[in-house]
Amino acid sequence: MSKSRSWVLAALAAGLAAPAGIALAAGPPSPGVSVGLDSVLAGHRSVGAQMRAEAARQRRARARRAAALPPILQRIAECESHGDPTLIGGGGMYRGKYQFTRSAWAGVGGHGDPAEAPEAEQDRRAAILLKRSGPSQWPVCSR
Repeated sequence: MSKSRSWVLAALAAGLAAPAGIALAAGPPSPGVSVGLDSVLAGHRSVGAQMRAEAARQRRARARRAAALPPILQRIAECESHGDPTLIGGGGMYRGKYQFTRSAWAGVGGHGDPAEAPEAEQDRRAAILLKRSGPSQWPVCSR
């Protein structure tokens, strides 16, 4: 038995709390030694698992938003920026998922830089622009 594990088991047997990292590394306790850490940590996901779950949640949210967009806006976004809401093109003149000019962005109630706005806000503003002006705002990509 390793020195740290025997120390942890002795501390646990005496009713002392061991640091979490040591207790986790020590593994399951010997029979007859009661340890609350195993039950406390049971069911907790690792940081990596939490990150993978969050990435999956974000992918599902993007897919739901894309499905809610009118097909013409989906085509425009794919054509203009390949769906990248942070893209800046035309020497900095066109910004975001729909390649807004700053004046077009402000005209539909946007504030600040379109490429820094959340994707959902860019989708909303593009829908407003499409409703007001039709697809003519994207002459190449709206065909």
